[in-house]
Amino acid sequence: MERIRVMLVEDDSFWREHISGDLADEPDIVVAGVAATKEEAIELASHQDLDVILMDINLTGNNLDGLDAAEQILHQDRNRSVKIIMLTSITEAEVIMKSFRLGAMNYINKSSYRDILHAIREANSGRASIHPDAARAMRSEVQLMELSPTEREVFELRRSGMSKREISERLHKSTNTIKTQLRSIKNKLTHFKMD
Repeated sequence: MERIRVMLVEDDSFWREHISGDLADEPDIVVAGVAATKEEAIELASHQDLDVILMDINLTGNNLDGLDAAEQILHQDRNRSVKIIMLTSITEAEVIMKSFRLGAMNYINKSSYRDILHAIREANSGRASIHPDAARAMRSEVQLMELSPTEREVFELRRSGMSKREISERLHKSTNTIKTQLRSIKNKLTHFKMD
């Protein structure tokens, strides 16, 4: 049996030890490398044969440098077929969507730790079922793609708690125009409460 070669990229020593230990206990997985920084990850990936990378998103403070590392690794000729699973505690839809745009195959929150092994095996076999941690945000983002840029701006302001009057003042539009736009948004997005 050929084992799945996994690299773990994680700056937190607690997670690094526990995840790499759990991976090492699996008969079909070998830990091919462990990195704590973006630079270490890129360097290791440049000379290791890897199948799957578990990539933490924030390796240095809140810089989202795991996204940079993933993008650079996937642009290395030797790693074009490597599968990257983002592993993080970040739940913002924008970050989730950016991960997938950069080439991640899956996105798992650290609170769903127990699902990592299954995700590694799925990724390695080329099956890309999106983990529930990412699916909800992706569904919402896909629905928001129905909105025009102007409607999206109005939607985000309304979602942030601004009143119709406040939005009209902010965007220098009449309250009636904002009401019309909100009605249009509501017709396009049945799952978001706009009133």
